[in-house]
Amino acid sequence: MAHVTVEDGELQLHLTGMERLEGVRGDLRAPLSAVVAVEVVEDAHGAADEIGVKVGTRIPGVVEVATVYAPRAKLFVAVHRDTPRGVRIRFTGSEVDEWVVGCADPEATQTTIEQARR
Repeated sequence: MAHVTVEDGELQLHLTGMERLEGVRGDLRAPLSAVVAVEVVEDAHGAADEIGVKVGTRIPGVVEVATVYAPRAKLFVAVHRDTPRGVRIRFTGSEVDEWVVGCADPEATQTTIEQARR
């Protein structure tokens, strides 16, 4: 399962080997200064369900690991059936405008990111 960490002033999204294959890319990084907002999403699959071109793997409600080129933003999503809740992280001036990441404890992930931003 993908997980978010804060290291050396950067937010990092670490993908498993399978997620790298599914998402057709490697781990993601963004400076903490680029983070605009972090919110807990109850339905990470729904949050990842943007209209647009998806490059990666998508089986609705089961697995979504892809870059989404939506009309309003470029997103990277990593959500699995066993992590239906997650976080949406919005960026400015970064390679990707948003990450939607399913996680076991999205509140803890949100708190970790917000504390690191202070």
